[in-house]
Amino acid sequence: MKPYPPKTKRQIYSLSLSIVHAWFVRIEFSQGNDTRTLSLSGHVGFDSLPDQLVSKSVQNGFSFNILCVGETGIGKSTLMNTLFNTTFEEEEASHFHERVLLRPRKYTLQESNVDLQLTIVDTVGFGDQVNKEESYKPIVDYIDAQFENFLEEELKIKRSLFSYQDTRIHICLYFITPTGHSLKSLDLVTMKKLDSKVNIIPIIAKADTVSKNELQKFKIKIMSELVSNGVQIYQFPTDDEAVAEINASMNAHLPFAVIGSSEEVQIGNKMVRGRQYPWGVVQVENESHCDFVKLREMLIRVNMLDLREQTHERHYELYRRCKLEEIGFKDTEADNEPFSLQETYVAKRREFIGELQLKEEQMRQMFVNKVKETEAELKEKERELQDRFETLKRSHLEQKKNLEEQRRDLEEQINTFNRRKVAAETLQSFQGSMGSRKDKEKKT
Repeated sequence: MKPYPPKTKRQIYSLSLSIVHAWFVRIEFSQGNDTRTLSLSGHVGFDSLPDQLVSKSVQNGFSFNILCVGETGIGKSTLMNTLFNTTFEEEEASHFHERVLLRPRKYTLQESNVDLQLTIVDTVGFGDQVNKEESYKPIVDYIDAQFENFLEEELKIKRSLFSYQDTRIHICLYFITPTGHSLKSLDLVTMKKLDSKVNIIPIIAKADTVSKNELQKFKIKIMSELVSNGVQIYQFPTDDEAVAEINASMNAHLPFAVIGSSEEVQIGNKMVRGRQYPWGVVQVENESHCDFVKLREMLIRVNMLDLREQTHERHYELYRRCKLEEIGFKDTEADNEPFSLQETYVAKRREFIGELQLKEEQMRQMFVNKVKETEAELKEKERELQDRFETLKRSHLEQKKNLEEQRRDLEEQINTFNRRKVAAETLQSFQGSMGSRKDKEKKT
């Protein structure tokens, strides 16, 4: 691995200008015909401006946000611990989440009096669902939400971008399962959805599970599939002469095959970070074993500034432009006349009010129609109930009439029975008296 080249004045100036002005203040030097270039006859002192900006930037600190996308258990947390040489407190994620969850964790790191506000966003449950069709949507929504928050802060009347905690994702580390064959459909779909919103660096996790020959073929296969599917990954910049050579060589090593471990293993007389196996030790920082050192150099020591600038100047600007175009803003009129923000606002407000009134009228008409339909249904129900009531009433009257007739018949039968009973009793008593009289006559 080549040593990291020293910072040039151009890099220092670019770094300070980007951080202090929050990537939105632009200093432009006019090169028109009315501008003259003069030579100084003595020292003035404005060449100390880069030093002043560096001092101010170091005082304010920096922010860096990393999105780790990969399946559960692939080694995302371990690699983050190894990358920053510390131990982040992470909860073990299960494989039983119904959907993908984004879990951001914020940390403050300090190195040589430089403060870094680090945010690590983990995709919990990614790839664990049976239906993986929309696994990328929570990730895209989260990235867009951070852009939206920054845009809202930028458009405020009273804004404070200098003290605003930037949560936009600067880099997406996409962890690829070391199958040794090809990318999964989920990987291709997700990276395709993310490449216009975030800088993507694909890495092969747990590279010690694949042999060197298979690993090299796997890298070639991955890059071929990414190109054939139109996936744009982050390329290390080669426009700066100080880092052009090292970045160009590192672009040929993508995707990086990495191994993560925070454990120290003794090799000879020194302790190194690695993984102990029955057959030997895999050293994390040994470039013949894995690409971890290359990833750390490219991600943190060489191109962290470019990642932040790309996030602001490319991905955020694309989101911002699309949002403003949706609202109706544009740079010039059709006849290339200067664009009036006030007129656009008034016209858009008038259009919005017209759409609102139209929707309100539609809702009112829909409500009236719904009320009429409900009234008609209620009236129909009322008629049905009335008809049913009349039917029951007639049936009740008929049943009552029948019962009256049956009652009268029963009363007549009772009267007839009583008359017969009285006649029978009279006859029986008469016959009894006649029999007793005959008995007396016989005795006499």
